[in-house]
Amino acid sequence: MKYKTEIIQAFLFIATLITTTLAGAEAITGRFFFFLPPDAILHFPEDFWQGFQFSIPFLLILTCHEFGHYFMARYYKIKVSLPYYIPMWLSAITMSIGTMGAVIRIKERTRSRKEYFDIGIAGPLAGFVVALGVLYYGFSHLPPLEYIFKIHPEYTKFGEHYKTDVLHITKFMNGQLVLGDNLLFKFFKTYVADARLLPPNFEIMHYPYIWAGYLSLFFTALNLIPIGQLDGGHILYGLIGKKNFNIVSPAIFIGFVLFSGYGLLTVHDIKNIGMGGQYKDESEFFTWLLGYIFFLRICFSRVSENQLTVWAISLGVVLTQFLLSYIPQIATSHGFIGFLPFILLLGRFLGIYHPEVEIDEPLDFKRKLLGWLTLIIFILCFTPYPFMEIDILAK
Repeated sequence: MKYKTEIIQAFLFIATLITTTLAGAEAITGRFFFFLPPDAILHFPEDFWQGFQFSIPFLLILTCHEFGHYFMARYYKIKVSLPYYIPMWLSAITMSIGTMGAVIRIKERTRSRKEYFDIGIAGPLAGFVVALGVLYYGFSHLPPLEYIFKIHPEYTKFGEHYKTDVLHITKFMNGQLVLGDNLLFKFFKTYVADARLLPPNFEIMHYPYIWAGYLSLFFTALNLIPIGQLDGGHILYGLIGKKNFNIVSPAIFIGFVLFSGYGLLTVHDIKNIGMGGQYKDESEFFTWLLGYIFFLRICFSRVSENQLTVWAISLGVVLTQFLLSYIPQIATSHGFIGFLPFILLLGRFLGIYHPEVEIDEPLDFKRKLLGWLTLIIFILCFTPYPFMEIDILAK
């Protein structure tokens, strides 16, 4: 049975290496494995080999993260599995990164706040350190401008000014994916990169080390959100204990939902029903409104055992979002709806509370200091708008 499990784990790793390499090749070259026009099809084997520039650093960061958890669990003599990598292939549908990450199975109960804290913090810290190295290398070894011109020959006529001039060409940029900046990204762009060679955020996917580092920071930030049984939840639980955590975690979760869904339904939408707005009539608007409320009710279903409380929170979030849309200074702003699937996973399946422990002793000073520093790392890595389209930014 043991060898069978290891064979499955090895197979999943190899499959994930292949899918992330293909995804990297697609991002670097702008060509795709599944595509109809012949000039848009990924070239083998030359394009495939380029994909390793993405898959190796990306999987290295992911592996260091998972083995940080693994070795810390082994240190406490807690039975734990090797990582199960999760390949994902969505190239025929949308842009793919080749994986949904990796997980380890902790097979025994964790006994104390200290153990939860140490196991939870070891993974993101290990991955973060490697991600910093990958990003430093990527930003300090930018290729010449000819690199991006080879991928996008249509940019050549703009020369060094393509970063701004191309934005005015609708046929090039309509719907183009653009990455948001986090604080660490801004630091590397300002103090490490050569400004002349630095790509704009809508071309970073072609730069494999930077792309791998950006994705790693994104997933590190998601893991460090101090909610439930995420790594950040384990860390915060260790820092403040059960009583305080059961107040703070749902409050952060509600705030996360409030931000993510803000802008989906606004006062502006009501005023423009049937006048060329987003909704053609009242029935369509109220259908979306009811659907959104029921979605929130599912997301908040584990916040309380009292269903009236769940409904009250759901309706309260919608009402707050409507009231905020009355404020002129933020009426035209919006949240990032891309977080909503993660919110559904977190609220409905993973849960926002933390398992109780047998030994509920406060952490020592060194661990508390490390814990608060790690929550600062979360702030440095978090991007409120990680993936957007240029036509959305223009609104």
